[in-house]
Amino acid sequence: MIRIGKISYWHVHADEYTGYALANPSTQLAAIWDEVPARGKEKAAEYGVPYYESLDEMLAQDDIDAVIVDAPTNIHHEVMVKAARAGKHIFTEKVVAPTNKEVQEIVAAVKEAGVKFTVSLPRLYAGSTQVIQKVIKEGTLGKLTLARVRLSHNGATENWLPAHFYSKEQCGGGALIDLGCHPMYLVRLFLGMPESVSANFGYVTGKEVEDNAVAVLRYSEGALGIVEAGFVNSHSPFSIELHGTEGTLLFGFPEEVAVLRSNSGSGQWEKLEAGQPLPIAFDQWVEHISNDTEATENVALAVDLTKLMEASTRSVAEGRPVRIDELV
Repeated sequence: MIRIGKISYWHVHADEYTGYALANPSTQLAAIWDEVPARGKEKAAEYGVPYYESLDEMLAQDDIDAVIVDAPTNIHHEVMVKAARAGKHIFTEKVVAPTNKEVQEIVAAVKEAGVKFTVSLPRLYAGSTQVIQKVIKEGTLGKLTLARVRLSHNGATENWLPAHFYSKEQCGGGALIDLGCHPMYLVRLFLGMPESVSANFGYVTGKEVEDNAVAVLRYSEGALGIVEAGFVNSHSPFSIELHGTEGTLLFGFPEEVAVLRSNSGSGQWEKLEAGQPLPIAFDQWVEHISNDTEATENVALAVDLTKLMEASTRSVAEGRPVRIDELV
């Protein structure tokens, strides 16, 4: 049995991930620490596990094997490096960290400690992503020229996101670094890493962080990736567009089905069969712990996600495209 210590209930998905730990037959929730003690004590009472006032004390427990990290983004580096050095396997919410320097140090600590590390990137494993990847690999779209992925909700206009999700200090940003992670890692999956990123942020509700965002990824051979995210849209479906020299694939306009039109097909829009989703990232993490394997692709994409987010944030701050090779 893998006994898990829960690090914080700051994130909106914290209870969801606790549910994963309770549902998986190989894991058990064993302890909780939270940077807000009252919240942590309340959750410990709810789940019937000990609460630790000190993170160091919780990490020192020999009967805790792993941790789930849902802490504020700005303390991810601190808590994950501590957890790795304490020999605890780590499952974490995205983004791993706000900067490339921090994420590289976290990955180095994980590697040095020999613990298993996996990041929650759920749309990587969705059935729709498996179908799209198959079409790309078969070459049906020809050379990809543009990928556009959009994800938006009305959390800011309807006030259902927690107030701390608008803290620039804790989050490192707003809609893009939170919800925009999913479109960003999908565009990265479909097109690879770009040369540079240009971003623009909007502030519809006047928050400290952006609630409306677009990032454009530029590639050396002319392709473009467009990442869109927002907290200010009531009926914006999750959508994917892939365009190439030989065809186009659309998903989510508005139904969650993929349709394809290509030069090698009938010339008409064809509905694609729904794909088979892969196991969720948490269950993959448990398997890596049990089988002594590595989440190589997951971690690589998570590292690239941080690079793309840092480049986007710098692009807005500096008013220019930021090349990936500029990052520390």
